[in-house]
Amino acid sequence: MKLVIGDHNYSSWSLRPWLVLKQSGLPFEKVSIRLRESTTKAEILKHSPSGKVPCLIDSQTVVWDSLAICEYIAEKVPALWPADSKSRAEARSISAEMHSGFVALRHMLPMDVTASKPHTTRTADVEADIARIVDIWESCRSRFVDAGPFLFGRFTIADAMFAPVVWRFITYEVDLPAASRKWVDAMLSLPAMQEWRAGAQAETAGG
Repeated sequence: MKLVIGDHNYSSWSLRPWLVLKQSGLPFEKVSIRLRESTTKAEILKHSPSGKVPCLIDSQTVVWDSLAICEYIAEKVPALWPADSKSRAEARSISAEMHSGFVALRHMLPMDVTASKPHTTRTADVEADIARIVDIWESCRSRFVDAGPFLFGRFTIADAMFAPVVWRFITYEVDLPAASRKWVDAMLSLPAMQEWRAGAQAETAGG
């Protein structure tokens, strides 16, 4: 398989399926395309019919949406969703909510892994998005704390869908309650998340 991604520093959508693939243990090749260049669109179109990243290529199969890619990988590795049907439905629901929602957060607090931009004031819409995300994290952790350190105990696609928010909250110094902070720490301890940050640092150092 090949996964076509954008910049580590900025491409939140690329991070999600990349992290799922890393955690799945499946072999894949990463194809990186620098964003915000004059040739970016043409380079992406060589791989993705949508002209956007990420895009997964598995032989003759092409998948070009982050959540769709994650679902495709889960068909190969079902453990990427919770085993219990009720928990699996909830994990899918919060993943879809992250996929389609939190517009204010995306606009005002874009992912910028290597930056430090403390926000002293935020709009009401951004604060509402933050509050909803924290509510999701706190609710999951309160119920699954004994099963492991991630949202549903063990790592699932739901964790990957919220992974870019980890970097956002660090960059903009968003205060978190204890359970959410522990989940963030668990995410940051993943070798794959450390590898992603190293990729972002290399990109920004190289210009």
